[in-house]
Amino acid sequence: MHLTRSTWTEMDEVDTDLALLPVGSTEQHGPHAPLGTDTLNAEAVADAAAERYEAPVVVAPAVPVAVAEEHRAFTGTLWTSESTFRAYVRDIVGSLAAHGWDRVVLVNGHGGNVSALGEVCGRIVRHDDAYAVPFTWFDEVDAEVNMGHGGPLETALLQHANPETVREDRLEEAAEGGSDRWGDWQGRVNLAFDSHEFTENGVVGDPREGSAELGAELLDESAAALVDLLDAVAARDPGPRAT
Repeated sequence: MHLTRSTWTEMDEVDTDLALLPVGSTEQHGPHAPLGTDTLNAEAVADAAAERYEAPVVVAPAVPVAVAEEHRAFTGTLWTSESTFRAYVRDIVGSLAAHGWDRVVLVNGHGGNVSALGEVCGRIVRHDDAYAVPFTWFDEVDAEVNMGHGGPLETALLQHANPETVREDRLEEAAEGGSDRWGDWQGRVNLAFDSHEFTENGVVGDPREGSAELGAELLDESAAALVDLLDAVAARDPGPRAT
């Protein structure tokens, strides 16, 4: 059940304590993929899992702006501080829990959100009347190509789930102006804080290695993992809250 597509009376009749909260970002993904790539992909995985799950699941509207200041040099990128982001996500989970949907999976599509989501889920579980866990879709797939940024995996999932958003005629440009690795490394230390320091057009990896067929496989694999996680969250006893 999608909150944004339903009436309040319809949602009042939903018998579940499970909810999915897609979390994305609005940030550059090279010249070929939209600024909303991370949000679109998180939504696609959440929708696919909700359709597969054997019991009702509430799907909340996506969080579209997140921790993305590392892409600030590229026009259109939006960002918030980690503290604001964590507080906002916590408030949304609290709102869901107030209606009885108090077991929430945060379906993440942006690597820059990972640490903040882990921290806020711990705070929610310890101190709030809710249970929340983070799920990052690209951590759950087994692909022969690297994740990158605007690279083959993100591009492939778009090509399958939202094909109209990919500028296919710019894939060559994206690959030629990109980088083959994330960062500027000295040993194990990344000297670069922002993406423009190591990639001319924002791309890391070769998006030409993506395809709609690969995207279908990625969606199937990540949605299956999310369904398994929903089962685990439904059965979980989170234990006592901190005082």
